[in-house]
Amino acid sequence: MSSKSRWLIFAVSTPLVIIAAVGGLLGASPARQQTFPQLSIFNEVVELIRDNYVEPVDTDKVMEGAMRGLAEELDPESAYLTSDEVVAINAATVLGPADAGVTVTRQFYLRVLGVREGSPAARAGLLTDDFIRAIDGKSTRDMSAFTGTRLLHGAPGSKVTLTVIRGNAAEPHIVELTRDAATMAPTTSRRLPTGEGYLHLATFAPGTAALLTQHIDALRQAGAATLVIDLRGTSDGSIDEGIAAARLFVKTGTLAIRAGRDNRDRVTIAAQAGDGAITIPVELLVSSGTADAAEVFAAALDAAHRAELVGEHTAGLAGVQHLITLPDGRGLWMTDARYLLPDGTPILEHGLEPAIAIDTPRVAFDDVAPSTDATLMKALERLKMKKAA
Repeated sequence: MSSKSRWLIFAVSTPLVIIAAVGGLLGASPARQQTFPQLSIFNEVVELIRDNYVEPVDTDKVMEGAMRGLAEELDPESAYLTSDEVVAINAATVLGPADAGVTVTRQFYLRVLGVREGSPAARAGLLTDDFIRAIDGKSTRDMSAFTGTRLLHGAPGSKVTLTVIRGNAAEPHIVELTRDAATMAPTTSRRLPTGEGYLHLATFAPGTAALLTQHIDALRQAGAATLVIDLRGTSDGSIDEGIAAARLFVKTGTLAIRAGRDNRDRVTIAAQAGDGAITIPVELLVSSGTADAAEVFAAALDAAHRAELVGEHTAGLAGVQHLITLPDGRGLWMTDARYLLPDGTPILEHGLEPAIAIDTPRVAFDDVAPSTDATLMKALERLKMKKAA
């Protein structure tokens, strides 16, 4: 298809026109359609394209672009799904047993949120904020994070080729990864040479809160009196587990607020008797790949003044999605609830602003990364100041 055709598809995908299209697709009544005067404009645009454009146009593709455009305008996690994807969700189809070791969200293309330590993606040098422009030659421009995640999984030993863009690089970097089924411990810890405890949370999988307690007890027995928790690139896991982990540190007050549109079904989750058993000073390391459960956990500790956030602005992805199946078998994977800060500010699409902002250096694929972790060093400096005070 020519560039003009692609431009037309984009134009049809503008928010007002797309809302009209979806209203029609969902079978709105005539009275309901009057709420969207753009419906008549949409029909006229489609007719003009079909009858007058210089090349024959596949109207179905134009409509598909409109549907995808609607979902893209909502938030990075909402998506317009094909009928095959809907079937996979409803059947709870298990992902391939091996993967490339990368989690993604949608931002024009697919953006890397986190890279699993020791994974094929990590060995190839992928980093948070890299853009995956294609998977096995298939463009991700019109691909949901749901689809991208499924394509990154497969059989152990199978290969997947990624076209990666980093920063302002003029040319993409092609990497071929061999999927593996290796897993990383959800929680790892060590005592740093300077005496502080360091704990890396790779995911908020079930049981993470209990593992946190075990690791922190071991660190304290080893002599650590302060703690750094690393949440950089942490985007996997259950928000409920993130809240359970926050209970370990927060003794009183609000841990999280979950609410739907216009505060419908608002639920305030508060600390309970027995919470806040871990009292040692804490600093949290965050990045643009800190998302979902990790953001809710970090927000709870930050709001309670139990920990400072050090690093980058977080991803802003703390929402809850559900599938709505459309009459033709396709689906809308739509955010219908979100988590809020205690002051009512949504985390979704806002993220968390660190108290101490430290930018992560962006290095080219062939460059050597800095040997010093500036974010960790700043967190240790803040802990020493607290200890001295």
